[in-house]
Amino acid sequence: MHRRNFHRAAWALALQAWWLPVARASGAAPRWRSNPFRLGVASGQPQPDGVVIWTRLLAEGDEPLPPLEVAYEVYADEALRQRVQSGTLPTDASRAHSVHGVLRGLQPDRHYWYRFTCGDAISAVGHTRTSPLPDAPVNRLRLALASCQHYEQGYYVAHRDIARQDLDLVLFVGDYIYESSSPKSRVAPGVREHGHKEPWTLDEYRRHLALYKSDPDLQAAHAAHPWLLTWDDHDVVNDYANDRYAGNVSPEVFLKRRAAAYQAYFEHQPLRVGPDAPGSPNMRIYDHMAWGQLADVWTLDCRQYRSPQACPDPTRGGGGGRVVLSCDELADARRTMLGSTQEQWLAQGLAASRRSWKVIAQATQISSTGMNTPLGRTTYTDAWDGYPLARQRLLQTVVDARLSDVVTLGGDVHMNVAAQLRLKPNDEKSPIVASEFVTTSITSRGLGDVMLQQMRASNPDIAYARADERGYTRIEVTPQGVQAEFRTTPHPAQADATLNVQARYAVQRGRAGVQVA
Repeated sequence: MHRRNFHRAAWALALQAWWLPVARASGAAPRWRSNPFRLGVASGQPQPDGVVIWTRLLAEGDEPLPPLEVAYEVYADEALRQRVQSGTLPTDASRAHSVHGVLRGLQPDRHYWYRFTCGDAISAVGHTRTSPLPDAPVNRLRLALASCQHYEQGYYVAHRDIARQDLDLVLFVGDYIYESSSPKSRVAPGVREHGHKEPWTLDEYRRHLALYKSDPDLQAAHAAHPWLLTWDDHDVVNDYANDRYAGNVSPEVFLKRRAAAYQAYFEHQPLRVGPDAPGSPNMRIYDHMAWGQLADVWTLDCRQYRSPQACPDPTRGGGGGRVVLSCDELADARRTMLGSTQEQWLAQGLAASRRSWKVIAQATQISSTGMNTPLGRTTYTDAWDGYPLARQRLLQTVVDARLSDVVTLGGDVHMNVAAQLRLKPNDEKSPIVASEFVTTSITSRGLGDVMLQQMRASNPDIAYARADERGYTRIEVTPQGVQAEFRTTPHPAQADATLNVQARYAVQRGRAGVQVA
C-alpha cells in the first residue's frame, strides 16, 4: 500500500473510532464541531400525495464521514407545531452523504415545511408544496423560469428575488453549474472563482456542485419553493451530445466522465431517481407533471439522447457545435434532439392531453436564430436549428393533435426571448402553431448588441429579444392565458443589485402566438 493511501485508511479508521462508539455503543447521537447541513435544503418533483426533500451532510474541512442516519420532520404549519410526518434515512459515502426523502401520504395542493437533524445538528427549514389532484379545477400556476448560473460571472441576486416571490415552483432548465472557468469574463477576479480545476471525476464534480450549492441566495431559493429541473451541456461539459463532445477522447472515456457528472448531479438535487446503476452513464431526467386541470408540464432532456451535431469540425475531436453556411446532414430525418423514445413519449402525451395548457420545458431556444449573410444563412449546429426535422416533428405533433394552447419554455442562450413557433420558421404563410418564452441567464454573459440586432433582423418570428441583462422569468398560467414577466438587472449581476421588470409578454387562450402584455 502506498504511504498516502495508508495514511488515508488510518485516518478513516480513526474517524470511525471517534464517531461510531458515540452513536452505536452508548446510544448517544453524533456531536458536530460545525453544522453539517451547510449546503442547505431543497425539495422538488411535487405530486398530489408527496414531494422529494433533499439535503447533504458535509463535515468541517470536508473530512470523511462514516455511514449515518438523518432524521426528517414535515409540518403543516410554518411555526412547526403540526407535525404530519417524520422518519430517518440512511446515507453514506457512496452517495456523498446526500439524502433524498421521497415523501408519500401528504394532502394534495397543500403547503408544508420540513427540516433535517443528525445528532445535535439541525438544518434550515424548507418550504414546499404538493401539486393539485389531476382533475382539480385550478386558477393559476406561478413559475420562476431560470437557467445558466456561471459562478464566476456574477452573484445570484436573481435567486434572492426568486426566494421572495410568491410562487408554486421553480423551473430550472439547465446549466446549474459551469464546468470551466472564464478568467477574462469574471465580474471581479479573485472575488468569485471556482478555485479548482475543471472536473472529470466523481469527487471533482461533487466538489464543484458543493461550491455552487454553498451560495446563500441559491440556498434561499431552494428552501423557499419546490423545484423541477432538467440539465444542459455545462452540467457535464460544453456542447456534449450523447457520447461525444469537442475533445479528443473516445466515447468510452467520455461516458465515464458523463457517469461521474450525472451521479454528482443526482446527489445534489431533489430528484426521485438517479443513474440506472452505480457507475452508469445513463439517467432518466425527462418527466411529466400535471397541475390540476390547468396545465400539463413536460421537462425534456436535450443532451443525453441527441444525435451528434451535424458537420462537426474534425479539428475539435469530431464533436461540438459550430456555425455553418451549408451542411447536407441537416436534411437527415433520422437525426434527433430528444431520441426516438423521448420523442414518442412526448408526442403521445401531447396528443392525449386534455388540460387547458400544454407547457414544454426544455434547455434552449426552439425558434430559429440563424443569420442572413451575403454568402447565405448561417446555422448554429448545437441549437434546434441544427436539428430542423426534429423540430418540425415536434411542431407537427401539435398540428396533428389540433392543439392551440402550447407554450414552450427554454434557456441556454442568455437572453430573454418571446417568439412565434411555425412549422416553417419565419415564413408568414406558415401558421403559428405554438408560443415560446426563453429566459435570460442568472449570471452568464449574453450576446453583444450587434449580433443580437442581426439575429432579430434575420428572424421575424422573434417578437422580443434582449441579451444585455441578467435575471429570470416569472411565468403565470391561468385558464385565460400565460404571461411572462422578464425580471432582470443590468449586467454584471452585482452582489447588491435589485431586479426590475424588463418586459411582459402574453399568450391568450385559444390563440397561438405571443403579444405584448
